[in-house]
Amino acid sequence: MESVLQLLHDAILNGDAKAARVTVQHAINIGIPPERILTEGMVIAMKEVGQLFEEGEYFVPEMLMAARAMKGGLAELKPHLIQTAYKPIGRVVIGTVKGDLHDIGKNLVGMLLEGVGFEINDLGTDVPPSKFVAAVQAGGVDIIALSALLTTTMVNMQITLDALKTAGLRNKVKVMVGGAPVTETYARQIGADGYGPDASSAAKLARTLVGM
Repeated sequence: MESVLQLLHDAILNGDAKAARVTVQHAINIGIPPERILTEGMVIAMKEVGQLFEEGEYFVPEMLMAARAMKGGLAELKPHLIQTAYKPIGRVVIGTVKGDLHDIGKNLVGMLLEGVGFEINDLGTDVPPSKFVAAVQAGGVDIIALSALLTTTMVNMQITLDALKTAGLRNKVKVMVGGAPVTETYARQIGADGYGPDASSAAKLARTLVGM
């Protein structure tokens, strides 16, 4: 069984989405518990991808390929996880703020978060504050992840935080921010709970915010 999980680990590291899907299906067929496939095959692999990125061994293309391979494997695994009543380590609502249509960075963060055990609700791009508020009001949200790639749209991160406060929800959810023009200083200035300079850092931050 360990050899099959190692094959899955390697498929993700190599960015081989087809091999990841096939290996997940094989692992299920031979009776490896779905939660073990996720935690010992996929989550460990995605943590290693993040480490390789931080060490300069992987760059954004390699990380994106690995994340896509993980997502392919996860698509095969999800129905079986649901059957076993597997609980994610947290639930994240992610989106690019109002006025901003960029989504590559946001998508990569979302895939990495999913890869390390979070359930993701991706609201897409050009997301108004009211939509983030509604998602939190619906319940079960641990983290709001806000992305912006333009200095002109960064202000909508502050507006979204203000909207959460007005709705009386700010203390019910953690807020993390990121994107090319965003800085640690800006995150503190607007009252966010954390800042991720890249997708790997964002995944680590999210785990910290839910106490992992």
